[in-house]
Amino acid sequence: MSVMVAVTDSAEGQNALEAAYAEAQRLGTDLVVVNLRLSALDVSEAPEGLRLEVVDRRARRNTAEAVLDALAERSGSVERLVIGVRRRSPVGKAVLGSLSQELLMEADVPILAVKLPRPAKDGKGGTDREDARGGTAGAGASG
Repeated sequence: MSVMVAVTDSAEGQNALEAAYAEAQRLGTDLVVVNLRLSALDVSEAPEGLRLEVVDRRARRNTAEAVLDALAERSGSVERLVIGVRRRSPVGKAVLGSLSQELLMEADVPILAVKLPRPAKDGKGGTDREDARGGTAGAGASG
């Protein structure tokens, strides 16, 4: 079994990659990194000993199709998909980003949707809330 992550060229994509490193380690599985950028992806920060495979998107290919095809190619071997989502205003919550929305609707595996930490009002950073392990518990797609 493995964890798969969709990595876009954004802060949300980098956050999803970091969350996927942790999730794969927690589950003791391999990590399949679907690079949706049109440039090379730096995975040098991957935890030592983590087995990973990088799948690059071909130019001009729909990003959601690239992820869904990678899932289909590994049918039955991916136990979780990790995606990054943007925080939305109350009005924007009605519509997720098109990639996130399509993956949430079409992927046949459980999805871990991660958000960037919310900036604290004092400017020092912060999170939605802390879970029992001390990590960010902002894994919902409602943000």
